[in-house]
Amino acid sequence: MSIKVGDKMPAGTFTHMTKDGPQKISTEQLFAGKKVVLFSVPGAFTPTCDAKQLPGFVELADKFKAKGVDTLACTAVNDVFVMNAWGKHGNVGDKILMLADGNAEYAKALGLELDASGFGMGTRGQRFALVVKDGVATHVNVEAAGEFKVSAAASVLAQL
Repeated sequence: MSIKVGDKMPAGTFTHMTKDGPQKISTEQLFAGKKVVLFSVPGAFTPTCDAKQLPGFVELADKFKAKGVDTLACTAVNDVFVMNAWGKHGNVGDKILMLADGNAEYAKALGLELDASGFGMGTRGQRFALVVKDGVATHVNVEAAGEFKVSAAASVLAQL
């Protein structure tokens, strides 16, 4: 079953790159007492993700902060090194927390995994954006196959 509005976010961990190397971050650390926008892409450097989704959040990061968002976080079923390289490529700086879900464990916990085997990509996370307040999903925006609308930064910002 997929996450829905009003659900508590499932427990889990991501990996992110720090100045000291790869570090784990728990969902408790990520969500507790904060307003977080967690958006997922099927893969770092893939066309729509790289040209539209990530850049949209980078461009509007200050507007999200002005609306009370504490953290913008991007996740993908990629390893921490790929997520770090993609963050550098996308000039995210400290605007977006780049979170690796290398084994798709969190995508599966959310019920938002995607079988991309037909594209040679294995199990991935669907394209989505969640607004989470103190660990509870307040907005759940999951894209239909092949779409890029409801998880776009401008669309999510308009909901806040």
